[in-house]
Amino acid sequence: MMNMSAVRRVSTNRNAASVSSASASVKSVPVFAKASRKVENFAMSTQARRDVQALQTSRRNKVATRALNTVAALATDESEVVVVKLAERTDIRNVAIIAHVDHGKTTLVDSMLAQSKIFRENEKVQERVMDSNDLERERGITILAKNTAVRYKGNKINIIDTPGHADFGGEVERILNMVDGVLLLVDAVEGPMPQTRFVLKKALGLGKKVVVVVNKIDRPGSRPDWVLDATFDLFVELGATDEQCEFPVVYASGLAGTAGPEPTEMQDNLEPLFDVIMSAVPGPEANTDAPLQMLVTNLDFDEHKGRIALGRITAGKVTEKMSVLIGIPGEAARTARVGEVFVYDNFVRTNVESVEAGDICAFSGIGDVKIGDTIMTTGSAPLPTIKVEEPTVRMTFSVNTSPFAGKEGKYVTSRNIRDRLMKELERNLALRVEDGETSDMFVVSGRGALHITILIENMRREGFEFTIGPPSVITKKDEATGNTLEPWEYATVEVSEEYTGSVVDLLSSRKGQMLDMNMCDSAGQCTVKYRMPTRGLIGLRNSILTATRGTGILNTIFAEYGEWAGDMFSRDNGSLVAFETGSVTAYSLFSAQERGQMFVKPGIEVYENQVVGIHQRPGDLKVNIVKRKAATNVRSNKDATVVLNEPKTLSLDDCVEYIAQDELVEVTPTSVRILKNPKMQKKGKQ
Repeated sequence: MMNMSAVRRVSTNRNAASVSSASASVKSVPVFAKASRKVENFAMSTQARRDVQALQTSRRNKVATRALNTVAALATDESEVVVVKLAERTDIRNVAIIAHVDHGKTTLVDSMLAQSKIFRENEKVQERVMDSNDLERERGITILAKNTAVRYKGNKINIIDTPGHADFGGEVERILNMVDGVLLLVDAVEGPMPQTRFVLKKALGLGKKVVVVVNKIDRPGSRPDWVLDATFDLFVELGATDEQCEFPVVYASGLAGTAGPEPTEMQDNLEPLFDVIMSAVPGPEANTDAPLQMLVTNLDFDEHKGRIALGRITAGKVTEKMSVLIGIPGEAARTARVGEVFVYDNFVRTNVESVEAGDICAFSGIGDVKIGDTIMTTGSAPLPTIKVEEPTVRMTFSVNTSPFAGKEGKYVTSRNIRDRLMKELERNLALRVEDGETSDMFVVSGRGALHITILIENMRREGFEFTIGPPSVITKKDEATGNTLEPWEYATVEVSEEYTGSVVDLLSSRKGQMLDMNMCDSAGQCTVKYRMPTRGLIGLRNSILTATRGTGILNTIFAEYGEWAGDMFSRDNGSLVAFETGSVTAYSLFSAQERGQMFVKPGIEVYENQVVGIHQRPGDLKVNIVKRKAATNVRSNKDATVVLNEPKTLSLDDCVEYIAQDELVEVTPTSVRILKNPKMQKKGKQ
């Protein structure tokens, strides 16, 4: 052909005219790359080099444009998406265990793991093995949802243990996206409680198969028939369909590891429960031959592998080192590469080469993946992102400015605090963080005071030092009337009959509306149910413990946004405030304790405007607790004996509930103190 002869003439003649002719031929032929490489060996004219470079740049731009259009079309569903035909897998069951706090979820999982023979006979297994977090073990509650899996008759059962406290409902909401059925645990004595209503409502709304497990059947005073009737009434009240109301029931004792179809037909193992899971809970619907589609539902972190994403594969399969797309609806997808792939099997995270659709898996290698992202390949569309309910309570985090600032903490600057809060948002979907009035303040919103104090406690243990303001509710405006709306909650109090009157007076004084009051059982325990503003619940727990001599149990759950209930006073007593900085002495403490209940003991360092006790009357009172006894030259035979009352020890939760609007909580790795807000004191002087 003419283009090749032109190249040969260039190589033999090597003159400028032939070079121009060859470069002109290069522009119009498809093999321009090979010819141009040969031409570059000679002295090309300036114009010829510009022409070749312009042509190469033009073609590269066209290729890049086509690639971007293809990726954008995948993310916005403009390109052709493969229609996934799903089929049920019979060898896998995905279930979550949901219940009210302290109804035995984690203990039941312990027995299920033990009876699956995943531990050696001589292996020492601690109680509540799923509660691996130190804070969970100290408080005796589940805070984070966790995955495990057991084998039963050749089938795999993925089990997810979820939190039972209402403030961690965001964990439950996103975990329900991974399962096909739930085990609803109900205490055989207490019956359905406020959190039972919340988790059941979410499960029914998503169409999940519900298996009711009446747990603690061996507990003294158990009343399984009443509990079953109350649970059925709750199903009906929440608008369950006729099919959902025909739920299977298993009676069990998680502590003893026994179960049965009736309270009088208990077996000495949990096989009846496993059988009901396999027969009642449907297998996952999936297509292993379709393009990959997986929604990231949880995140973990490993010191060696980095960020680990976890979720259920809807279609296709995940393999090691595979290239994937990451996207959310309405946005362009980005490319990434999966590292290692893991599955949860017999309480161990095991490395595997690939995982097929329908199973729950985890993978590493993608450092910027987030909860709600869809992991997919060409031909798949992003799945809808995870949505959780909005927060109802907020608190202000700020840099510590007390006289003891910087003495105990490792991370004390606003930049440190901001980075840690932003990191928390990646996993904690129910949390919100906004900038405050100044650059060193941050407004953190959550489901409740406990939801935020767990974050505070974790930050404190990591070496952070900062101050927090009192919790306040998040209000809204009614679009129709323009009135202010505030969050209302259902409050349930279990109390002895002798303290019922005190509890009723306390709840009524905080704008509570009585809904029900059950008759006391044989043990003398009564249940009082109220609907009341969230504002009234702040600080209520300690007040109930005081009114019931430590025997009352308060449980709450968010109900709805309702009309503003008006002004209310949550604290009747003022605070005892330190007059000056120094070390507390027994001499001065002896006279100060007559003014109220103290928080400190001799030898503790305090500073001016630190809250050191509760005043026995309304209003604050400054006391000098660092004053020493005057030394004289008169010898006394014996000093007067000083008898001091035991100081009241406040935990982080107690401090958050106690503080008023003009007070702050100083949080450090070793101490928790209460102080007067210096900014509000300056405003008061002006």
